[in-house]
Amino acid sequence: MTVVGMESTGVYWRAIYYLLEDEFECQLFNARHLRHVPGRKSDVQDAEWGCQLIEHGLVRTSFVPPRPLRELRDLVRYRKAKIQERGREVQRVEKTLQDAGIKLSSVASEVLGKSAPADARRDDLRHPRPTVARRAGQGRAAQEDPRAA
Repeated sequence: MTVVGMESTGVYWRAIYYLLEDEFECQLFNARHLRHVPGRKSDVQDAEWGCQLIEHGLVRTSFVPPRPLRELRDLVRYRKAKIQERGREVQRVEKTLQDAGIKLSSVASEVLGKSAPADARRDDLRHPRPTVARRAGQGRAAQEDPRAA
């Protein structure tokens, strides 16, 4: 079987590695590890030098997970990025509402939850302080606040 050795530089190796992995035995090696192996090398001789080291088994190859595991990792990372992006967007909406004088977080636990828009329309339009509207009809707080009645 033909062995293909390549240096891992950034993300540039991935496309070629993924393309060749079904047809050849691909080995990925770290350039930092290659520098510690004795020998003279220059930019022109890097490919030939790496090939010779792989032929003789002098380079420790990097672990590249199998395709199904890579796909799962990519999916999990994408999901995590989307969750973080949504969180940033919620914070942006909440800040915009607070700048407009609407403190929705004191009425609803989630700014973009199901009840938040309804609570904002119902409470903020009727009462200047949403916390008063929430306490209305709840025992002692309703008796103490004349606007709650």
